[in-house]
Amino acid sequence: MQKEAMLTQLGYVPNDALLKQLQKIEGNTVGYEKIQKHIMDLHDHLKVDDSYVAMSNTNDCFKIKIDSQSPEMAKEAHEKVKHFSEKYKVTVNKLENKNTYYIVGFNH
Repeated sequence: MQKEAMLTQLGYVPNDALLKQLQKIEGNTVGYEKIQKHIMDLHDHLKVDDSYVAMSNTNDCFKIKIDSQSPEMAKEAHEKVKHFSEKYKVTVNKLENKNTYYIVGFNH
């Protein structure tokens, strides 16, 4: 997938800074080429739960942000992240006391 298309699908307006940030994330995410499509699919599946995948501002990785105010929708989003992680062998780290995960990469 083209970098510009990926940024657009994630809701960004592509520019040089975002393209460089995406390139760093790609290089820092283990097995990125194997999970790229699944990251985009997860983003699409999370939208209905008021959640999304985005680029982290503090680390060179993607983050999964669960923003739903509804406990049922938040639970559903957490279950989708768990399913994504297990099915595609993706390591995700949940931040303590937050509804945020970091996508570390493909877990062989």
